[in-house]
Parts: sequence; structure tokens; C-alpha cells
Amino acid sequence: MIIDCDGCAVRPRACGDCVVSVLLGHDDGAVVVDDTERAALDVLADSGLVPRLQLVPLVDPARGVRPDGRRRAARAG
Repeated sequence: MIIDCDGCAVRPRACGDCVVSVLLGHDDGAVVVDDTERAALDVLADSGLVPRLQLVPLVDPARGVRPDGRRRAARAG
């Protein structure tokens, strides 16, 4: 899983209640979290030690569409 805060639809509104902000601060750029790390974050969140991941991608990377169903604009160049 790639967590790219620059591509989050709820940024900065949900940053204060997001595990990325709690553990890593408000750093720009992407963070890569593998399945094992994601499971560990889920355990911490289930225990109430950290908030859940609040990421809402602007674009679904698998389909190339935004959460509202519109296709993302093609990049020039």
C-alpha cells in the first residue's frame, strides 16, 4: 500500500486523526506500508493506541478514477 498524503481527498481536515500524522508527522511525499505493517497498524488502532488510517485517495490507482466516479485528467507530456 502506498500512502500519498498529497493525493488524499480529506487532507488536511482528517490529518489530526490519522495514524500517518501520529506516527510520522505531517511530511510530504509517499509512504509505503506492506501487508505486515498494515496488520500491525490495524492491531494498534484496534487497541486504541493510534488512530486509524484516514486516507481517502483522490484517484483509485487501480482504475484511474476518482471516488466520485469521474476519470482523472490525462497528464500532459
